[in-house]
Amino acid sequence: MKSFKILLSFSLLCMPFFSHAENKGKYENFKVSIYTRAYEVQSMTDPAWLDSTWNIISSQMKVDKIYLETHRDLNIVKADDMKRIIKFFKDRGVEVAGGITYTISEANNFQTFCYKNPEERAKAKEIIELTASLFDEIILDDFFFTDCKCDYCVEAKGNRTWTDYRLELMDDAALNVILGPAKKVNKNVKVVIKYPNWYDHFPALGFDLDFGPKHFDGIYTGTETRDAVRSNQHLQPYESYLIWRYFDNLNPGHNGGGWVDTGGMRYMERYAEQLWLTVFAKAPEMTFFDYRQMLGGLRSSYRGPWQDAGGTSFNYDDMMKPVNINGKEVTPTTMARAAGYTMEQVDRTIGLLGNPIGVKSYKPYQSTGEEFLQNYFGMIGIPMDIVPEFPTDANMVILTEQAAADADIIKKMDKHLRSGKDITITAGFLRAMKGKGIESIVDLEYTDRKALVSGFMTGGQIVNVSKPILMQQVMYKTNDSWEIVSGMDGGLGWPLLHRDAYSKGNVYLLVVPDNFADLYNLPVQVLNSIRQNLTQKAVPVRMQGPANVSLFIYDNNTFIVESFSDEDVDITVLCQSEGLKDLLSGDEVSGSRVMSWGRSTSNERSFRVHLKPHSYRVFKF
Repeated sequence: MKSFKILLSFSLLCMPFFSHAENKGKYENFKVSIYTRAYEVQSMTDPAWLDSTWNIISSQMKVDKIYLETHRDLNIVKADDMKRIIKFFKDRGVEVAGGITYTISEANNFQTFCYKNPEERAKAKEIIELTASLFDEIILDDFFFTDCKCDYCVEAKGNRTWTDYRLELMDDAALNVILGPAKKVNKNVKVVIKYPNWYDHFPALGFDLDFGPKHFDGIYTGTETRDAVRSNQHLQPYESYLIWRYFDNLNPGHNGGGWVDTGGMRYMERYAEQLWLTVFAKAPEMTFFDYRQMLGGLRSSYRGPWQDAGGTSFNYDDMMKPVNINGKEVTPTTMARAAGYTMEQVDRTIGLLGNPIGVKSYKPYQSTGEEFLQNYFGMIGIPMDIVPEFPTDANMVILTEQAAADADIIKKMDKHLRSGKDITITAGFLRAMKGKGIESIVDLEYTDRKALVSGFMTGGQIVNVSKPILMQQVMYKTNDSWEIVSGMDGGLGWPLLHRDAYSKGNVYLLVVPDNFADLYNLPVQVLNSIRQNLTQKAVPVRMQGPANVSLFIYDNNTFIVESFSDEDVDITVLCQSEGLKDLLSGDEVSGSRVMSWGRSTSNERSFRVHLKPHSYRVFKF
């Protein structure tokens, strides 16, 4: 009996804090939550304001849970006030959790706490203790990092890099300022750390993706990507999907959900895309930041010009129709309806899908280099999956410059290739590994020279481009390895996609243009070649066609194709299937054998798929 109790205790400890089964509420496949800043929580101390604003929100969207913030910018909500607000929501059947934003002043370049300063350290501890006395679940908003370079920090850092110093400092703060004090006040409290969307820069500010997911009770993911061109981060839309998958791979089952705000929105589709991409990744909870933004008014300018033609995944006019959620018909007036409408639409889709699969890209903990590149790959139709450990079972592994942070990467490459599996390396990885053993795998030379290419040669044909593309010149030995796609500059060609054999496997070199966004300017024939060579051994479905179309594949023979284009596009899907079924419309799509030189080349069939602007389709094969 004693051994059984020990085993049971261990099993409970190992159970994920977040469970898909636990997270079913007003929706079939996920929970919907709203985060509330301390400023709005303080406004909720006025019962009339609280009642009226909640009626506006809850009449336009279904809400399972609300996060109530105790602190932001040194504004602290009083315990007695918070208790009354908690009761208000619980009385209405809404789950309640706490929130903390550890900022001194967001207006001052997001000034964070200094966890070396004794006074600020004590204040941070006081805030978590207050919050733990009120809630059994607490989420830390984006800012549990440090950007401080005060005299305390300069002296404590010594000769170390800021990255090394801050990682050590924040690991200590997590244990001794946050987790230890919180659990001393409330032994049942679960503390969740929410990570923002700029993951490739985390180590420099003290976010430790090795330490954090193993010590906090759960993690959460900022999946907002906003406008890729006009917002200052320039994040690609695909990141709303990929970042959630990556963070879930850090500690499977402990990633509680995704988090999106209304920032950087020109058209409503850009907002909706972030939401459905988050749940395409199978996030069990979608959090809307924030209560104030859900009260923001709907504008006619949010209606995209492509809406007139109809048939898009997000139908603005349909969203604006009167809605009945709590037994009363209401005409939509605020962003709450846009949020609710989107989640209602996508809820029909998520239950049809299995677990996501994709081409593995290895990113060691604390690694940097070719930042956010995998998201650009996702935007040209390569289904991606970032993992923190080398994926020995993957038939294809993509190694960007980040993978050079692994001191044993050459040994791992050698073993992987000897087992008959393939690897794709980028030119950034080749550069980072120069003189570090890469020469034992491939005889390629990263030079200091550039080529401004005006076209590409692939399959014996030269295809011109509308604008010159700057790329690196990589040298190789004739007949030792082979160009698949060449960038042409004044009659000379330089590898864009290259193949080298090693033992039983192949090493592909992908020379990404200096401007990653030029991947979208590559000719369709070049994109098709890249997709074929990087995906054919890794996933059961691939696509052909223009860039700005993404492919999401699941392990139950389902997939999604989504267009981020402002225009209608046609693509071709290739897979080993007699036919496809559109799971949303019920339509059957027939295909044809893939032919080369008049002969069938494989068991694959090709299927023509039409996509409306900023829309997706879901298929079974």
